[in-house]
Amino acid sequence: MSHINNPMEIYKLLNGSNCRECNEKTCLAFAVAVFKEKKPIHACPYLDKAVVDRYGGEIEKPNTIDEYKAEAIERLKQKISLIDLSEAAKRLGAQFSNNKLTIKILGKDFSVDTKGNISSEIHINAYMAVPVLNYILNGSGKSPSGNWITFRELNGGPSRYAHFQQCCEKPLTRVADSYTDLFKDMLEIFDGKQIVSHIDSDVSIVLYPLPLLPIMVCYWEPEDGLESSLHIYFDSASDDNLDIESIYTLNEGLVMMFKKIALRHGA
Repeated sequence: MSHINNPMEIYKLLNGSNCRECNEKTCLAFAVAVFKEKKPIHACPYLDKAVVDRYGGEIEKPNTIDEYKAEAIERLKQKISLIDLSEAAKRLGAQFSNNKLTIKILGKDFSVDTKGNISSEIHINAYMAVPVLNYILNGSGKSPSGNWITFRELNGGPSRYAHFQQCCEKPLTRVADSYTDLFKDMLEIFDGKQIVSHIDSDVSIVLYPLPLLPIMVCYWEPEDGLESSLHIYFDSASDDNLDIESIYTLNEGLVMMFKKIALRHGA
């Protein structure tokens, strides 16, 4: 059984003749029908036997996001079980006692034991757990430099910057516009620090979703016909402590958390 992510991957296996012998109007329509399990792939008379044998008449579709995250967590837990967690704690400047490594996430204790099991004072969803486990496994322990950069300036950031804006910065802007206590929550609940930044924003708050990976949230209020805006900045040492995929996922999880808080308060 072969893994297929979308109908276009099936379409590429076809000859594109639109012969209609499969009783579909086009090869693309046939590919969609196969992906939706409405037709077997061998209904195309022009596919090589090797292709038909490879797919065996069945298509393995991708897992849901939740299933994917759960599988990723299990893989990372297995990796955690193979390392010396006490040495990882020394590398990251974290606490280690009772066979558990403990770090602060947004001011709250978060512990991982030698089998990769997670315990915390707060609810940690998969969007947070995966980056945290990657941080424990691969973080260099390099201290923040104090130099703030955009997501686009991180290693691997340029290709994902537009997506980061669309899925992280813009949704958080909408939360800030509608939920007036957002920044108060950041300060009082999530141990944020309001600072005077060289970036000329109306609000600048530093959060620590990971001890060595601070982020700075800057918000500009609407003014003189201009819409509000919000940008998230990262310390230039972030690349040394977390990969770009995990940095993106971590911020996506934070935005989801703040959206849920705003909804609970009627925003």
